[in-house]
Amino acid sequence: MVTHVPSEAHGDERGALLNFIEAQRGALRRSVTGLTEEQAASRPSASALSLSGLLKHVAETELSWLRMAQQQPNERMNTENAYADSFRLKESETIPAVLDFWDGVAKQTEEYVRAVPSLDDTFPLPEAPWYPKDARVSVRWLCMHLVEEIARHAGHADIIRESLDGKNAFDLLAMAHG
Repeated sequence: MVTHVPSEAHGDERGALLNFIEAQRGALRRSVTGLTEEQAASRPSASALSLSGLLKHVAETELSWLRMAQQQPNERMNTENAYADSFRLKESETIPAVLDFWDGVAKQTEEYVRAVPSLDDTFPLPEAPWYPKDARVSVRWLCMHLVEEIARHAGHADIIRESLDGKNAFDLLAMAHG
């Protein structure tokens, strides 16, 4: 682990989960430190993944899970191409705009997790071939899933960034902190 995740207050499971989510967000956000928009959009391997695309995808994925938990429609998934579009910035989108959007989503996620009466509260998963019929998951599960989802993509970002200029997570942490 490149950064130390702050300890929660004794018995503050919500705080612990939110701290681990934020630590993984930070790892992914640092992946674009010092890069131009063009560098962050480049794809240095056979994969279609780019750093800016990963940022956008994870921000939109977090919003999607939050809206599922809130049982509200996801305002960003409004077209058939929304999933594919979530992996690349469109003409008018920029890294600062994606990071600002993600900041807003992160704030909403924290507010939701802190306000829900219990981490054991559940919400339904949508009908999909990859979910069991009538499946429900808890808010605790949601938090652990966000850690998993963001960490997976932060790992992708580590590899992409090293492929671009050789900088690893330790280098990026040093750059971010001067």
